[in-house]
Amino acid sequence: MSGYLKHLIAPACLSVAFAATSANAETAKPHGVDGAYFLVFEDEFTGPELDLKRWTTCYWWDKNGCTNLGNNELQWYLPDNVSVRDGTLILTARPEQVPGWEGRIFDYTSGMVTTGRYYEEDPSETRFESTYGFFEMRAKVPSGQGLWPAFWMLPSTRESKPEIDIMELLGHRPDVLELHFHYRNENGDSRNVGHEVRVSDLSADWHVYGVEWSPEAIVWYLDGKEMWRHEDTSRIPNEPLYMILNLAVGGNWPGDPDETTVFPAEMKVDYVRAWQKLRL
Repeated sequence: MSGYLKHLIAPACLSVAFAATSANAETAKPHGVDGAYFLVFEDEFTGPELDLKRWTTCYWWDKNGCTNLGNNELQWYLPDNVSVRDGTLILTARPEQVPGWEGRIFDYTSGMVTTGRYYEEDPSETRFESTYGFFEMRAKVPSGQGLWPAFWMLPSTRESKPEIDIMELLGHRPDVLELHFHYRNENGDSRNVGHEVRVSDLSADWHVYGVEWSPEAIVWYLDGKEMWRHEDTSRIPNEPLYMILNLAVGGNWPGDPDETTVFPAEMKVDYVRAWQKLRL
């Protein structure tokens, strides 16, 4: 999900922890790993609406909506495209024309949520961030030309790197799980390492997407099974990152929707959780 509208450096924030509210033993640790973990963030989306103490509905440059111009995406993100129903977070993409950045007309609206902060807020308003941990989402993603669901992380400094893409999917090939890590080298140049994993059609059912980020490695999981790892410790971030969930439409990578794309399209999320590992 690289490509920012603008960059602005702000002081790093302190982590905000949301204690576990569920007594379900399933939340005791992430899928696919052993060891002792403690839950630091959890949302099961059981309330009547989005919990704005945990989430914002745009990038930090929110101006009555937002988008990612760096990727030439076609959607304008709006709060109305984010809903909670029957214990599920729903991000909805629709074909509708709305005015957005500097009066430009966007042909689609869609939804996103982040645990970051808005443009006007100071660093203490970040909902949740963490340096290292295990981050997990259970979701059902849509398929269709031009659709681009993602679960990823960005730094609380408001820079565009480092970026950990926990999962991305291009709607025209829902049987390919995209895993990526973006960083800057010693000269400040943007670099990307990534991996594509052939899987069954991810849009056909619910799946659990996770990443474990530690000083030693970044390890990606699907339904509790390791998919890929990055072990260049000189590149692994050691600063606070926050989480983003979004359903993009169009852009440089997925291409535009066409007559086969079904709208409205929905990215459904059962839960989002984050853990820290006990290090003795």
